[in-house]
Formats: sequence, structure tokens, C-alpha cells
Amino acid sequence: MKVVLAYSGGLDTSIIIPWLKENFDNCEVIAMAADVGQGEELAPLREKAIKSGASKIYIEDLREEFVTDAVFPLIKSGALYEGKYLLGTSIARPIIAKRLVEIAEKENADAICHGCTGKGNDQVRFELTIMALNPKIKIIAPWRIWDIKSREQAIDYAAAHNIPIPVTKKRPYSMDRNLLHLSHEGHDLEDPWNERRKDQLLICVNPEDAPDKPEYVTIEFEKGIPTHVNGEKLSPVELMLKLNEIGARNGVGVEDMVENRLVGMKSRGVYETPGGTILIKAHKELEEICLDRNTSHFKEIIANKFAELAYDGNWYTPLMDSIKAFVDKTQETVTGTVVMKLYKGNCVIARKKSPYSLHDIDIATFGEDEVYNQEDAQGFIRLFGLPLTVRAMKINDYYKKLIKK
Repeated sequence: MKVVLAYSGGLDTSIIIPWLKENFDNCEVIAMAADVGQGEELAPLREKAIKSGASKIYIEDLREEFVTDAVFPLIKSGALYEGKYLLGTSIARPIIAKRLVEIAEKENADAICHGCTGKGNDQVRFELTIMALNPKIKIIAPWRIWDIKSREQAIDYAAAHNIPIPVTKKRPYSMDRNLLHLSHEGHDLEDPWNERRKDQLLICVNPEDAPDKPEYVTIEFEKGIPTHVNGEKLSPVELMLKLNEIGARNGVGVEDMVENRLVGMKSRGVYETPGGTILIKAHKELEEICLDRNTSHFKEIIANKFAELAYDGNWYTPLMDSIKAFVDKTQETVTGTVVMKLYKGNCVIARKKSPYSLHDIDIATFGEDEVYNQEDAQGFIRLFGLPLTVRAMKINDYYKKLIKK
């Protein structure tokens, strides 16, 4: 049997290699480590995977694909899951799973294995992608079938097999990092009454410790896609790295939330999303002057559906493709420059402009103008309120008849 394993070198996937070889006859394990911007050197994983029992390992640089095919579509959509979560883990999983399928097909593998727990959302995201792209490939999910019941037991298993792991029982948080965010779950965070620890954040400075002076950042967009930061044209990956650096030092993008997981339970997470927070807020500010009222309001509905589909793992689906097409159509005039003001965790608008701006000073001014005839408002209001007038007249007549009786 040949299995392609989604391999990160973390606790779960580190112990899965020997577990697969122990529990499946003649099992060959091929590891695949995806670089989606974890900010760490993945080369050492090659030796670690082989020593743990893998026959080979693919180390795939998916950073560019992740930003262009997942992060930028997310920013253009304006999606936030339950109003807070910027979907950092959610949108990375389909990109990784897609490459797993490609490698499995190349290697003629029988199955794909992942280290997601049976309580989480990631199992759904990986498996829906595999099902959508190649439903013939078998899926193995150890957390749903093995005897290990906790992260502490997983740590003990690793110790018994002499497998080095990057966590300890003193800091057993489940963390996921990529170019968009870093998430923290588990341990003391499981109780919402516990305030997050001051040393919790690993990317952002604590907002209260950020500089006492505001910092301004200028972002240029072309058809909804960010292209420049502070006047410098950057590649998608460089742009995310730059904005992460700027946002992090100002404490921007820290969210502490209890979210509704797809599998039915509530779960608390602390998220650090500095660059993504700047981008989605700046993009929204630009849309305010570039989109008409009907399109803007309808797009808010679409954004919620985009967030739900992404969170649930329905990335490679006809509905998601259709939503992306709609979003792209709305972005044809979302071109311009936005200046955001960052200060101790806050990210607010300072200035914005666009050659396609629908905001006309001559019309919107409170001063004298020769464009807008205020007398026209009277007829407009009469027609707009006609249904209310008719209803009130009918109801009054009805009550008058009741009184006479």
C-alpha cells in the first residue's frame, strides 16, 4: 500500500508515519510538506521524515499559489466568517489538498492521509477537496481510528518512538501558520473566561505595547488586487510579507473569538492576521467609493456565503466558482489608492481615491451647488412613501368603521 501524507513536522504528522507503517501491511509512506508561508525552514523536514520512516518527501513551495488563488480572492470578496475570522486556515487547506491529489496521482498512491482531528474543521476541508478532485483516492484519518485520545498521549507516543516534536506539555497549543495568519487553539484558551496570555502572540506585538505614534501605510489596488505598498510594486508574496511586518509592529489583526465549528461545537481561537486585516479593511474602503449601492449591498450577502463555503471546505464547488465570478465582475472598477492609519491595534481609513470613484463632491456638498435640485426630493419622498400612505388611509377607514359599530 502506498500512502501520501500531508506532513508538517508537527506533533500529529510526526507520529503518523510510524503509526501507518505499524498498522498497514507493507505500507510505503510518501510525505508532502507544503510551504504556505509558515516562516520557518522546511528543509530539515526532509531528514526528519526519512528517519521517521517515509520513503521520500516532497517539499512544495505553494506560497505564490496560496496568495493569488486563495488570499486575494478572499480579500476581493470581503469575507469574514462570523464577522471576525479571516479564514486563514480555511483557505489554505484546499490549496494544500490539491497538491496532495496531484502527487498521489503522480505516485500512483492508494490513499492520502492527513493528521486532522475528528473534532475539527480541517478534516472536512481536506477531504472535500480530495473528493472533488479525485474521488477514487482513499482517505486515511488516524485521529478517527487510533487509540490516541489527546495531545498529551500523542506526545507520549512520540517520546516512545524517539520522534522529536515542536511542542511540549507546558505549551501544547494547536497552532497553524501561513502567510495570512497564525492561529492558537487549545490548552487554557479552551475556557473563554481565561484572558489570553500576554506572551500568547508570536507575530503581533500586544496592541498596548505598540508604538505611541501612528503609522500610515499606502496600498494601491488594481481591479481589487493589491499591487503596491508605500509606492513600491511587490509580488504577491512580498506584498503579504511587507504588510504582515507593518501590521504586526502596530498590533493590528488580533482577534479572540468563539466560533461555531462546522462539526457542531463551539471553539475558541486567537488569531493573528496583521497583513490580511490591513488589506481587507483597505479594500472595503476603496469599494465604498467605487461600487454603486445595489451592488455593494448585494455583495455583502455574497461575502457571507463566500465565508461559509470557505469555512466548510466547499472551495472547489460550482457555487464557489460562481461567487468568485460575480466578485471578479464587481472588481472591474475597484482600482485606486488607500491610506490606512495604524495605531495600537486599530486600522482606520485616512485617505482614499480612485479614477472610478462614484463620489462626486459637486453633488454631495452641503454647500451651494448647481447640480442637485433639492425641490426634487419632495416628489421622490411622496412616491417612495406611497405604500405607507395608502396603508395608513385604509387602516384609518377600517378603524372608523369599527368605532361606528
